Formats: sequence, C-alpha cells, structure tokens
Amino acid sequence: MVAPDHDPVLTGTARPRVKTPPPGPRSRQWVERIGRVEASGIDTRAGGASPIVWQAARGANVLDVDGNLFLDLTSGFGVAALGHRNPVIEAAVDAQRALLVHGLGDLQAHVRRIELAERLSSLAPWTESRVYFAISGSDAVEIALKTACLATGRSAVLAFDGSYHGTTLGSLAATGRRNFRRPFAAQLNPAVRFLPYGTEIDRLEATLLGPDPVGAVVVEPILGRGGVRHPPPGWLAELRHLTQRTGTLLVFDELLTGGGRTGPFFAGSGHGVVPDLICCGKALSGGYPLAAVLGRADLLEVWPDSGEALHTATFLAHPVACAAALSAVELLCSCEVAGFFSARSREFAAGLEELGARHERIVVRGTGLLWGLDLGAPGAAVAASHALLREGLLTLPSGLQGEVLELLPPYTITADQVAAALEILARVLVDSA
Repeated sequence: MVAPDHDPVLTGTARPRVKTPPPGPRSRQWVERIGRVEASGIDTRAGGASPIVWQAARGANVLDVDGNLFLDLTSGFGVAALGHRNPVIEAAVDAQRALLVHGLGDLQAHVRRIELAERLSSLAPWTESRVYFAISGSDAVEIALKTACLATGRSAVLAFDGSYHGTTLGSLAATGRRNFRRPFAAQLNPAVRFLPYGTEIDRLEATLLGPDPVGAVVVEPILGRGGVRHPPPGWLAELRHLTQRTGTLLVFDELLTGGGRTGPFFAGSGHGVVPDLICCGKALSGGYPLAAVLGRADLLEVWPDSGEALHTATFLAHPVACAAALSAVELLCSCEVAGFFSARSREFAAGLEELGARHERIVVRGTGLLWGLDLGAPGAAVAASHALLREGLLTLPSGLQGEVLELLPPYTITADQVAAALEILARVLVDSA
C-alpha cells in the first residue's frame, strides 16, 4: 500500500529536493495570474511573499511548478493522512466514477452513502448511533450546533479561546479567534461564550448554569490550530461529568484528531470520554470533500421529518467522496497502517524531544503524529515555516500569535523521510538560533 509506484517524477517516498529557491519564477507567474482573477483575502497571496504553486503530490511529497520536491509535514491540513493520491483510495475512486459520479443529494440515497453510514456507525462509541453527513468541517460543526439547539431548546454555546471550528457563520461564532469574528460580529450568535482552554470546573459550571443556560459545549480534545495544546489531565472527563449534570450536550470537534492522528481512532477515547456528538472529516475522506457528525441515536433523531431537509447541500454525501472515505476508513483501521503509524510516531517523538532538549527556547508538545514546536515568540513560527520551505519542508504556523510550528505528517511517511525532516528541523530551528 505504501510502496512507490513507477511515476518517473514523483514516487512519494523521496527526500526533499530544492532546485530553485522558493518561490521560483514559475510559481511567481502563476500567483500573479491568480491575483488578477481571485478575490483578495485568500492565503494564496497573504504574507507579502508569493508562495509555491503545487503541480502534483504523491505520498508525503509535493512537487511545485518549478520542479522543487517538498516533504509535506502538513498532510494537506491533515486530509492526506494516508498520503497524497493513495493508490488504494484512488482505485476505489476510479471504480466509483465508472458507476456513479453525482446523485440527488439528500433526496435519494446511493449505495456508497448507505455503506459509509453503516461503517461510521460501527466506529461510533455509542450502543446505537446515527450519522449526519456534511460537506466540510465547518458544515459538520454547524450541524452539531443545530442538533444541540433542537435537542435542548437552548441557543447558548460555550467554546474556548484559541479554538478553531470553521469560518461559516454558525461555526465562526464558536471559533475562539477574535480577529476572525470581529468583522462579522453583528451576524454571529450572541449567546456564544468563551473561556480559556482548560478552565477550572467550578468556573465552567457557573457559566453553564448562568442566566441563559448553555445548550452545547464544543471543544477540541487537543487544541490544534490554537497551538497543539493538550487539556490538563482529567479535564475532559470532568467536563463530561459536568455537562451530564447540567443537561448540556458535549460536542467533540475531532476533525483534526479523528482518524487516528493521536493514536486511537478518536482522540476523546484516549481520555476515556464519550461525548454526545463527534464532528469528523479530513483524514476520513481520503482527499475528497466529505465530513460527518456522529451522535447518539436519540439526539440525531430530533431533526424533524418535514419532507424537506432543514440542513443539506447539493453535494451531500457525494458518491465519489463516499467511495474514497470507505476505502480510507478501512486503511485507517488496518494493521498495516497501524504498524507504520506506530513506528513513525516513535521516531518523531524521539527526534523532536531531542530537538527540544538541545534548545531551551523550543517547547515540544504532541502525541502520535500531531506535534507543536512552541518557539516562544510572536511570529516565530511564521518565519520558521518560510525558512523551512526553502529547505524543502512544508509546515504550518499555529497558535494565537504564530508562535507554534505545527507538524502533522502523513501516517505513511517513510523512516528515511522522517530522518530527513528531523535533520532539517534541527538545522533550521536550532543551528540558526
């Protein structure tokens, strides 16, 4: 499954190779072209310097239009957990395209949609569960918040500083990034409250039982874009007990952590916590646009059967995306991928902990194949990601002030690629400090 194919340009298992300092001339030309036709505000043109332009990707490698070969430590925002263009997933996609490419959304089902709903239900932590399909992570969060409103009759929501749940209006209201919310404040749910991630339980209880009782607490088991921050030991379990006492629904946003990124299929189960609803996607879709909300059957049955779906989309449970997800889930649950994941996560852990030990300025946080390197200064991770790009590594800055370098490599990255990544990280982050 992870063996290289015979593509003469890109096998997916190569070390990075930078021929032209990025961004190269062809990338600059392509960015100039998009700048003439695409709306402003998109990251493609952000930061004052034109980025690389992707041409192809395979496994853990990305090829840009200038012929540079990069090692992708972002997994395409976590989506390519099984590697870019995984051959098993692509075979399933090809087979589905030969049968059915598009259906009739929520109105009439297709075979892959039913099979995927059954498979996801089998992975859910409840005795009886239901699935509500979404077309993106933000869409899944919206569905979860609407479900909580229908089930509890309460519109108030508790979320946490530094959280990222999406940028559509419903999900944005619960995203703990004030700079994202500020321009649209008048359109957002005014009953959303925020507390620091890991807030003590007494303060949480006072908030949940305030004048406007909270209907849902939405939380990431590990704060991803907020800087790869783990909750205090036992905090999620205490939060679970508190929400049960107060009649509040607990929603886990596992869009980044789901699919085994931290070890268990859902990160919450690693804490022994079963929420009321789970938002999942990214790794589950195998590279295609699909997400879902999993929940207790009684909760997801609160949606009224009015003859017309109250939350839907034209491309709901797209047949090709469902076929990709079915294949991806089987791979994610396979012993073969588990073996690769275990070996690579140990190698990353050892290498990154050694890197942190060599320089007191770098604080290493993480587990499995989700790591954050806190560089200790605002903007430091932004500068580091640019420097690492020039050395052939794709990384993401995170944290409220761009101080944390986020690393989430594909599970199928090779030992040789891990060694190359660690060597470059040490050289750029430590030797240049």
